[in-house]
Amino acid sequence: MTDNKESIIQELYDVIMDRRANPAEGSYTNYLFSKGLGKICKKFGEEAIEVVISSLNGEKKDIVYEIADLQYHLMVLMAEKGITPDDIYDELRSRR
Repeated sequence: MTDNKESIIQELYDVIMDRRANPAEGSYTNYLFSKGLGKICKKFGEEAIEVVISSLNGEKKDIVYEIADLQYHLMVLMAEKGITPDDIYDELRSRR
């Protein structure tokens, strides 16, 4: 793994996809995939609420922590639905 800010999203997505293809015992990512879309969506929703709460009540470091959790769960959802970071980048570019 590298410490390249520009590639960390793709790197994380690649790890998630690797876990999906090659389950690792004890992997939280594999746990989410094994429970299915409903569980993945529930966790994403919970994390979104935690971002809102920390944004209203927390310090920057707490908000950053919760946003990172939200981003991870979003990427698991993306992987489950066959959506890649490039799909999102392309959509964002089309809006500029």
